[in-house]
Amino acid sequence: MLLRNIAHTRTGDKGNRSTLSVIAYDPKDFVLLEKQLTAERVQAHFAGMVHGPVERYALPQLGALNFVMHNALCGGVTRSLALDAHGKCLSAHLLTFVLE
Repeated sequence: MLLRNIAHTRTGDKGNRSTLSVIAYDPKDFVLLEKQLTAERVQAHFAGMVHGPVERYALPQLGALNFVMHNALCGGVTRSLALDAHGKCLSAHLLTFVLE
């Protein structure tokens, strides 16, 4: 099952850092998200795109996980020559994550 089937995402960026929140449509699915969306697995999903550490913060009362991805924006939105490699593209890519 793809992540997009049970959750949606919100993003933000600041400097060379991207923040990405994953929010379960149904709060009962939060347990599955928390178990499978580890910082390590998210970092592996973004191999070649995110070049720094990934930190994860759980927000169980909201049914959400928040990821802070360092060195993720090719130097930052205003410095990058990449074509829209920023928050919305990163969140769309995470929604292709395969849940087991």
